[in-house]
Amino acid sequence: MAHILRMIELSTQVRLPYVEQGDQSGIPVIFLHGFLDSWQSFAHVLPHLPNTIHAFALTQRGHGDASRPVEGYSIVHFAEDLKAFMVAAHVPAAIIVGHSLGSAVATRFAINWPERTHGLVLIGASPHLAGSPETRKFWDSTVSKLTDPVDEALVRQMTEAMLVQPVPPEVLDTAVLEGVKVPAFVWRELFENRWRRIGDFSQELGHIQAPTLIVWGDQDARYPITDQETLVRAIPGAQFIDYHGAGHLLHWEEPERFASDLVNFIEKTTN
Repeated sequence: MAHILRMIELSTQVRLPYVEQGDQSGIPVIFLHGFLDSWQSFAHVLPHLPNTIHAFALTQRGHGDASRPVEGYSIVHFAEDLKAFMVAAHVPAAIIVGHSLGSAVATRFAINWPERTHGLVLIGASPHLAGSPETRKFWDSTVSKLTDPVDEALVRQMTEAMLVQPVPPEVLDTAVLEGVKVPAFVWRELFENRWRRIGDFSQELGHIQAPTLIVWGDQDARYPITDQETLVRAIPGAQFIDYHGAGHLLHWEEPERFASDLVNFIEKTTN
């Protein structure tokens, strides 16, 4: 399916690319990608969604062809962009789907704007913003020394490390091309804001009012099962689906299954 890429100017002073599909009177669902990714993260999920879902897949600030302001890369800023997008696109409320970084943005958004959150789907998520020892080691060895243009081999290596099951070569190649668009200063801003735990939600998960689905690949090298158990315990009524043999990028590895699970969740949530 060919997607029509649009740009939208937000009140937060950024321009974001996005794609839109489905019946405009359908159930609004907004997809948020992870670090170094773009709307393309969900390009292979979208074709498996019914027309009754009014889907939007965004590219977030600093990524892909979105605006790259010199500052403003905390989870709070990303969540404010999401609200501004919904206002600009005339979407009063939606089901918010987030992967990795996008899951943190979606969680912060659901806590701040419950009236705009019909449902919450978290893929490869963490219950906090605290950096792991491995992340700090990566900062010391790589991110702190990063210069532009960012090395394509580094982006490819990082992306491949998150995959367990094979994906079509064009999926990986597109992801790498999108990833190298993220300038070095955005890498540093994102890491530093996360370590400062700006917008951290670890003590507010119990405030989430929206029906929530947590989806996780049991070979996820980034966020372990203990993180998922914390989310399930903390978020009232949260549902959990384990993808056996899948990694952090489970929606790339099993897009049709993920789309099916998402549709089932939406149907139960909206009926």
